[in-house]
Amino acid sequence: MKMTGYYQVLGLTAEATLEEIKAAYRKLVQQYHPDINPGDQQARERFIAITEAYKKLLDSVQSKQALQQNKTEKQPSVQRKPPATKVTRKDTSPYIPPLSAFEFQVKWNSYRELQKLWKNNRFTQAIALAETLAQKLPQDPEVRSWLASSYQRRGRQLIGDRQLETARIYLKKALKTDPHNRSLWSEVERDFRRMEKIFR
Repeated sequence: MKMTGYYQVLGLTAEATLEEIKAAYRKLVQQYHPDINPGDQQARERFIAITEAYKKLLDSVQSKQALQQNKTEKQPSVQRKPPATKVTRKDTSPYIPPLSAFEFQVKWNSYRELQKLWKNNRFTQAIALAETLAQKLPQDPEVRSWLASSYQRRGRQLIGDRQLETARIYLKKALKTDPHNRSLWSEVERDFRRMEKIFR
């Protein structure tokens, strides 16, 4: 299959960035994974095609980046001014290896359990579960988000119990765990404003 075909499998154009390739792969895997579609042969074949396309595109894009970097390093050092060309930002996001079928099952079973714990306000147990999952899948951004959410929910619960110093610790842990999550920042800011009103 040509490279354009691999992009099409993931629903992307040939101009897609590495981050877009990763995002498309994660989305499609959740839809077509055999554990989500037991006995569905078409879904299984689609999952295999998606995984193959992801690996090929990942290798291709990373090879191009390495080649570009080598060319840059080989340029003569006497050149004092940078060339008048547009510099694009390199994708510095870490490589996230595809999950095995077992890891995928563990992850989504844990998420279902987390949802139950959140619903029943059992945030201490939710944190324990999310921390264990984060140790098994340390590079998974969704797991990191779930852990941060568990910290934030526990912090909010502690505000209601007037345990403000401990609540502050949990809210800060939430932000440190998932610092680029804008939605989380909004929730935590709301919680801190609530704490300020209590202090007054």
